[in-house]
Amino acid sequence: MASTSPGYGITIRVEGHPSSQPVALATAVITGAGATITALDVVESLLEKVVIDITCDTIDASHADEITKAIDKKPELTVRKVSDRTFLLHLGGKIEIQSKVPLKTRDDLSRAYTPGVARICQAIADDPADARRLTIKRNTVAVVTDGSAVLGLGNIGPAAALPVMEGKAALFKRFADVDAWPVCIDSQDVDEIVRTVQLIAPVYGGINLEDISAPRCFEIERRLRDLLDIPVFHDDQHGTAIVVSAALRNSLKLVKKNLSDVKIVMSGAGAAGTAIARLLIKSGAKNIIGFDKDGVIHRDTKSDDPMRTWFIDNCNPSNFSGNISDAMKDADIFIGVSAPNVISESDVASMAKGSIVFALANPDPEIDPVIARKYAAVVATGRSDQPNQINNVLAFPGIFRGLLDANASKITDELLIAAAEAIADCVSPEQLNASFIVPSVFDSHVVTAVAAAVKKSV
Repeated sequence: MASTSPGYGITIRVEGHPSSQPVALATAVITGAGATITALDVVESLLEKVVIDITCDTIDASHADEITKAIDKKPELTVRKVSDRTFLLHLGGKIEIQSKVPLKTRDDLSRAYTPGVARICQAIADDPADARRLTIKRNTVAVVTDGSAVLGLGNIGPAAALPVMEGKAALFKRFADVDAWPVCIDSQDVDEIVRTVQLIAPVYGGINLEDISAPRCFEIERRLRDLLDIPVFHDDQHGTAIVVSAALRNSLKLVKKNLSDVKIVMSGAGAAGTAIARLLIKSGAKNIIGFDKDGVIHRDTKSDDPMRTWFIDNCNPSNFSGNISDAMKDADIFIGVSAPNVISESDVASMAKGSIVFALANPDPEIDPVIARKYAAVVATGRSDQPNQINNVLAFPGIFRGLLDANASKITDELLIAAAEAIADCVSPEQLNASFIVPSVFDSHVVTAVAAAVKKSV
């Protein structure tokens, strides 16, 4: 059975007569249905009834419904209310603006706003560089999306993408004290997106592109980098690539192999897959065989997209033309950024000794990690309920902290590699093992180390 997750946590209010032992009966039903109980509170206890709140993690929304129905089937129990804990957390949004200065007196207002603020405006008009010193620009990032490639949901539009962008902004603040704000653009036209970001750029010290589908994301990023004097970072590409590179660097230490010698099979050649391949090749990889939904990418693959052309020109040096199962034979590494269940147990079993499997499709990976661990020396996923989560939050907060502190204007491949090395080095030799190849996202040293590496590379 799949694992339960706090992302599908519910609180069920149940009522029953004391003689029926409602606490024992309800908990037995819930655990028997495969949920994980995380809290239990007796809300009311009277001679004629007992009311309890049971909080539990479930597998998915349908599993939560099944559990509620299972309780309801017991004649001794009555379900009074079911609360979805994730929806409750999002009520009213997850972020807010808060003033950094007191506004309690006329004196405060006179300096923070009119008339005093006019002097600040004039100073910036006289020297535009003062905007970074005298406004929020020095610590503010725009989290930009068009809603065309949101998580595993696809093209759901800018309004539906907003909860993800709010979450991203909250992570920026929590991990790097960067003030980020969602910018959800109601257009999927490249020219309109580029022009919109260009027009709002004076407010921000950096641009984080998020959940924009390939291949448009490549052109949007390229054009904005040419137009703007602030760094533009596409997290789905470069954030993923950095963390994968860091995790792979430590994994290769464990299995005692060199990046330049290994055979890598990759499933997924969109934004993340292409960026991963680019960064690994920049770091020394020489043999990457990539697959997309149409099969293997080789020299006869046709494409007008510059990034796909790069993949054709730089990967699959032996021009392999078979299927993914054939490619997996004697492969050292599998990296999946694609879809569930694209490789089988026999595929992993056929890999070289000391194999590494990064099955990163989320929430359902390219292969069940429990099965992969039967054969692979190291297994990583994109899930928080599995060891070795490849999570972009290890990268983007520290990267932007370093970029903003350095007043940087551009992002280079050398900077990305330096960030990956900094993340990898946050795992000490004593800590490094098959279940711990990247540091915890809550390790406070990660942001500091990544920011320092970025500043040094600028």
